[in-house]
Amino acid sequence: MCKTHASTKDHYEPGLYEIRLKGHLGSQWTDWFEGLTITLEEDGDTLLTGPVIDQAALHGLLKKIRDLGMPLVSVSPVEPGPPTMLPLRGLCGTGQADQSDVK
Repeated sequence: MCKTHASTKDHYEPGLYEIRLKGHLGSQWTDWFEGLTITLEEDGDTLLTGPVIDQAALHGLLKKIRDLGMPLVSVSPVEPGPPTMLPLRGLCGTGQADQSDVK
């Protein structure tokens, strides 16, 4: 009998998640979702974004959201992107054009 198992690497590495809720979460809940960034969107949704250590921690977060009674819109893993490059400014004598000069 052949059994196929997912890699244990996928189960134990922390990942970044974005959890979208319908409605605005009050600031009094910041400590309850410690480690996550809370963003209140203009459309009335709340985004919880940040690292989640494993699937058990993700289920714990979802349980907290359930206990709040707020509708869950989505749960999405977020792929970490490359670092954002900032324009170089004020470097005299380097022979390089300022990023704002490039068209």
